Amino acid sequence: MKSILIVEDSTAIMELIRFLLTTFGYYIKKARDRFEAFEITKENRLDLILPDLLLPECKRLQILKEIKNLPETDRTPAIVLTANSMQGEKGRFLKSGCSGYISKLINTDRIKTMSGSRMGRCQAI
Repeated sequence: MKSILIVEDSTAIMELIRFLLTTFGYYIKKARDRFEAFEITKENRLDLILPDLLLPECKRLQILKEIKNLPETDRTPAIVLTANSMQGEKGRFLKSGCSGYISKLINTDRIKTMSGSRMGRCQAI
């Protein structure tokens, strides 16, 4: 079973994404901040990381850069979650090490596609 880490400070969004992904057959780990995320990444083999870009204690893209710098996750695909995606940001996300991004206006069919067979080669939803 593929293992996905969700890093999200909003309980409602966390539970929605967790519910969707477990329904699709994935094993989910949850972190509310970057400190929990780092502990989980050091203790678990992950197939995908879904970090929120706007965690309270992080600057934009900071968590993605920090997670991708860990030896345990430098090759793990990351698809960022963002509520504030603007035109032109896709390039910034990809340059920062992510495989794609998901707007928090979530399309359930697209999230299944993104987390499935194209894991690691994803584009924007």
